Amino acid sequence: MVKPLPRLRLQGFNNLTKSLSFNIYDICYAASEDQRQRYIEYIDEVYNAERLTQILTEVANIIGANILNVARQDYDPQGASVTILISEEPVIDKKAAGKELISDAVVAHLDKSHITVHTYPETHPHNGIATFRADIDVATCGVISPLKALNYLIESFDSDIVVTDYRVRGFTRDIKGKKHYIDHKINSIQDFLTKDIKAHYEMMDVNVYQENLFHTKMHVKEFDLDTYLFEGKAKSLSFKDRQRIELQVRREIEELYHGRNLAD
Repeated sequence: MVKPLPRLRLQGFNNLTKSLSFNIYDICYAASEDQRQRYIEYIDEVYNAERLTQILTEVANIIGANILNVARQDYDPQGASVTILISEEPVIDKKAAGKELISDAVVAHLDKSHITVHTYPETHPHNGIATFRADIDVATCGVISPLKALNYLIESFDSDIVVTDYRVRGFTRDIKGKKHYIDHKINSIQDFLTKDIKAHYEMMDVNVYQENLFHTKMHVKEFDLDTYLFEGKAKSLSFKDRQRIELQVRREIEELYHGRNLAD
């Protein structure tokens, strides 16, 4: 629940920009080139542009935004993108508009915001590691908050690693002329996570409070090799192979979590 500060009487409208950004990673091990190709195909099917549009549409519903325009694309050979332009208030009479798409002219509307997602499935050329990354941005202008969709987005992608940034930018001015650089209380992104998500992930914060910038890294606590094997089970592997694959997967998690390559 986003806790607002005492209600402000503003000069004009609330034009604070609140941005919630994710890098979300899923990691798996695919033993053969054929398996790695099937993994890419699986990801492209599960997270195609249509499915991503459904997820982002629900985000808009959760934060109480109005959808103005949707652009989506599946890419060849892999990946997809969706961009949804949203607003806090409707910009036209919905009854008068009927089912017609709203014109691109709404981009000029002052109360504009957006939700975007881009996917990047890829495989390591040599060691069997395959990763799926989704970059998600929810930017709102006004009193609606992207933090309301935080838990839904994390649960929608069921990921091994989540790197999240939240920032409030700009200012809004009250009727006395005083500038306000934030309109709600926040100490950490973790404050807005459910107990189940907190129990599932290890978390670390890097926050810059004077800049209204909040950063949280998360990775799953429990390691079960079966959850990382694509089209395979750990019991079918030799002890030596299990050790080798587990080491590779754990290394990939550590490198992505810390954002740097580890020394051999």
